[in-house]
This record gives sequence, C-alpha cells and structure tokens, in this order.
Amino acid sequence: MLNSLLFNTQNNLDGRVILLCTVFSVILGLIIGCTHKMTSRTNKNFLVTLTLLPLITQYVILLINNNIGLSIAIAGTFGLVRFRSTLGTSREILMIFFSMVIGLATGLGFVFLAGVITVLGCLLLTILSKMSFYDNNQFERTLKIVVPEDLDYTEIFDDLLKKYTKSAELFQVKTINLGSMFELDYMIILKRDTNEKEFIDALRVRNGNLKIMLTHAMSGSEF
Repeated sequence: MLNSLLFNTQNNLDGRVILLCTVFSVILGLIIGCTHKMTSRTNKNFLVTLTLLPLITQYVILLINNNIGLSIAIAGTFGLVRFRSTLGTSREILMIFFSMVIGLATGLGFVFLAGVITVLGCLLLTILSKMSFYDNNQFERTLKIVVPEDLDYTEIFDDLLKKYTKSAELFQVKTINLGSMFELDYMIILKRDTNEKEFIDALRVRNGNLKIMLTHAMSGSEF
C-alpha cells in the first residue's frame, strides 16, 4: 500500500507509470465528485473542480518531485484554498482538501493508498450524511428583526421567543437607515411544531410591520 510506483524512477519518470497515475486521479476524482453530488446540494462548476483537482495536484507534484522546494510548493498549493474568491461551506472546504490529498498521493505514486483513502472517505461521508444524529441543526434559524429607534426592544419579543423557540440568543444589534432604526440579529432554534408564518405574523405586530427575515443557519457552518 505504501510502495510508490515512482520511488525507483524519480530521476527518469516512466511515461506509462505517469499515465497510470493520471487514470487513477481521474477515476478517483469522479468518485469524489459523485459522492459529493449525492450527499450535498451543489453546482456543476464545483463538481468539475472536485473531479479535476486530484489530476491537477498530481501534475504539480510530478513537476516539482525532484526539487528541494517540494515542501514549500506543497504548502503554497494548499494555501491557495484560503484565497478562494468566494468563501465556501465547511463541507466544500473539506472536499477540496480531500481531492488535493488524493492528488498528492497519486502524484507521489501511492495509487493504491489513494484508492483506499478515497473509498474509505466517501463511505464515511455517505454514512455520516445519512445519520439523523447530525440533523440537530434543521430547526436552527437566523432571525433579523427591524424595529424603530424609539421602541424598547430589550424584552418586547421575549414571550414570543419563549412560545415559538427552544432557545434564542441575541448576538448582534446595529443601527440602520441613518440611525432611525435598529436591526436585531438572533440565533434561534424553533420548536418542532412551530408554524413559521404564525411566528413571523406575531413578530410583525410587535415591530410595527417592519422588515423581518427568518433564514436557515449561516451557510458557512453547513456540513
């Protein structure tokens, strides 16, 4: 498992071995992409990225395989994830690192190890995605309520939050519209039998029918 196909040919790489590693990178990338598609909401562009990332990473490693700057180059490659134009969810970041690890393995010739990691990782991802134990956040919401500046918001919503939620935490208050209004940001967990429309209608009575936004927990914490 830990024997590299390239270990004895680092100074004169065999084209057939490189081709074999390339085929493995593509196949394993497809497996990772398909697993992510089956276990998460995603888009085509990200699936293409996951599929091709092992192949690209493999050739980066092959190109610098006999260079003293190998460790620096690898660190730089992983560092690119930090500077993506759009911050992804925790699952997307995990899948990017997963694909890059497979590319590192095939680039160093550890194709069997790469296959084992891919199968094990995809199997665990599928199982954990189906487990109800990890569904505790399905009732988590972010609640934003706009109130006029002359309204004392400290306790006015407490009885409604107690009635419709299991827990509610006010984590941010800010002024908007040149200070004429306040925006209250809550992190809440709804009760299972809560009617969201009824909840919002009750809040509208208290805030003078100003803007209210109820959304799922922040996507950055999604898995």
